[in-house]
Amino acid sequence: MNRRSVIAGLAGAAAAPFVARGQNLAKIARVGMLIPSAPDAPVTREQFTGIRQALAELGYIEGQNIEFEARGGDGTAETLSARASELVGVKCDVIIAIATPAAVAAKKATTTIPIVVGSVGDPIADGLVKSLSHPGGNITGTTFLGPELISKRFGLLKELLPTATDVAVLWNPKGLPENTTAGMVTQAAEAAKNLNLQLRYIDVPSLDAFERAFAEVGSEHCDVVFQFPNPTFYENRKRLVDLAAQYRLPATYNAKAFVEVGGLMGYGADPLALNRRTAIFVDKILKGATPATLPVEQPTQFDLAINLVTAKALEIKVPQALLAAADLVID
Repeated sequence: MNRRSVIAGLAGAAAAPFVARGQNLAKIARVGMLIPSAPDAPVTREQFTGIRQALAELGYIEGQNIEFEARGGDGTAETLSARASELVGVKCDVIIAIATPAAVAAKKATTTIPIVVGSVGDPIADGLVKSLSHPGGNITGTTFLGPELISKRFGLLKELLPTATDVAVLWNPKGLPENTTAGMVTQAAEAAKNLNLQLRYIDVPSLDAFERAFAEVGSEHCDVVFQFPNPTFYENRKRLVDLAAQYRLPATYNAKAFVEVGGLMGYGADPLALNRRTAIFVDKILKGATPATLPVEQPTQFDLAINLVTAKALEIKVPQALLAAADLVID
């Protein structure tokens, strides 16, 4: 059950060339959508459908006053770069870039077309914006606060498993820009020192490496698995969760979506909700606002989700204080 309000609203912006909500547009708005996952992947359909629905709620009807150019990647920077260039080539009025790799590709492709990013890790450190309050260029959007939540998630892990000392950290060191990854590593090191944890980093560069990674974790006899945010992990969350169950490993994640498919515990902002918020930015930009003056939006809701079915299977007794604090409990 969700007991907190969703994401904070945005301030208003000036109206101009494109007008929605029942009025005729001067022209049909062409909106590009870019995501690291494949065009036909379930996560791509999930995210793009959510964005289309959010824009429809604002009065943008596909085929009447808006059209979409959707592009997906294959997990490589090269493909994302090519797809971003395609969106520039078809002269999109706005480009929505979901997740940091897509945002970086879009930024490299254009400095003039407005870009609205969704669920990026650290937009300042990665050079996407000058500041959250005054982005200053052609990019704005939403961030999921990647590095900032690492310490909190380690604290929750220790609260759930107070005797745990050896933690396997699943990550892809090249999955996010260097600065975001470095920030997460720094936060993890500080948390490990404070909580008396030993961290073992397991490199998971692709879906093909999932099985090998969990076999390695099992052979090292780690107490628990901790997952760094990564688009590939989110896209293949059911596979991650199933492997944790197969090896009987407690695992914690960065979003409730992992818990909804059987993961033990998750904490973080909801990427789907953050990405739906990009519609608000697109609406404002099509009405004349500029990304440079639209503050990057940070999440105000962070969901703590716990799966008691999984906890029981692993013979873990979840502390009552954690259950009381949880926004979602699956039992």
